[in-house]
Amino acid sequence: MTKIIPHLWFDDQAEEAAKFYISIFDNSSIKSRTEYVADTPSNKPIGSLMTINFILDGVEFIGLNGGPEFEFNPSISFIIKCSTVEEVDYYWKQFIEDAQVLMPLNEYPFSKRYGWLNDKFGVSWQINYVEDNFQTRIIPKLMFVQDHAGQAEEAIKLYTSIFDNSSIAGIEKYQETNDFSKAGHISHAEFNLDGTEFSIMDSAANHQFDFNEAISFLIECKDQEEIDYYWNKLSADKEAEQCGWLKDKFGISWQVIPSSMTDILNAADQNTKRKVMEAVLQMRKIEIQKINEITEKS
Repeated sequence: MTKIIPHLWFDDQAEEAAKFYISIFDNSSIKSRTEYVADTPSNKPIGSLMTINFILDGVEFIGLNGGPEFEFNPSISFIIKCSTVEEVDYYWKQFIEDAQVLMPLNEYPFSKRYGWLNDKFGVSWQINYVEDNFQTRIIPKLMFVQDHAGQAEEAIKLYTSIFDNSSIAGIEKYQETNDFSKAGHISHAEFNLDGTEFSIMDSAANHQFDFNEAISFLIECKDQEEIDYYWNKLSADKEAEQCGWLKDKFGISWQVIPSSMTDILNAADQNTKRKVMEAVLQMRKIEIQKINEITEKS
């Protein structure tokens, strides 16, 4: 099973955010931390927190202290599925302080209880009462806007063709065209990429945001063959290729990383960590052999 992890780019609030989210969700914990061991474009001090891996109700996330270059926006949000109205109210209460409300907590034609907000860190959450049974409480939602509006169905087909054991749960489309929708575009769909659930929609509204690197999806790969496969299938912008990062044809960012990377950065001595990080900073696609050569010499 391919592991896909939502990756959140903060300026310097990654640990604060992780602890805040963990306090809200059951079955949550901090999994691991890595520190800066080399000079990077972020200019973060060596020894300061670089990434923090944390679990929210069984779903893994990574927070990065990467600097102020990118800001969160609602093009990628996270749906919190709730089995009762009371659960919706609970999560709304936890997130509402210093939040920006996008859709007030209320009853809507599509939900008995629903609200959408950007939390105090800027991360966007949709809190929704769901009548059907569900297995995963928190799933990312991709909203295709601006020039990408109308491409959600194409994206579903592309992603499910790339990842093994993928499926489409259902597709609903707008029936009429107005300022917010276009007939035939996707109003809501869910799909599964080798065990990771996603939701997706189009929006024809005049949004002043689009996909950026603030939220990316990290693919953990077992070997170079897997790295090459996902890199070749997803990368569509040569200018965006750096340190294992890429952008697909829709502008969504992915990271294609060996699953051993975290272990190397946590277990190796400081000099080896620094050499590995400096090597990775010079790479576009990650080359495992070069990393192994560094660790074997140490």
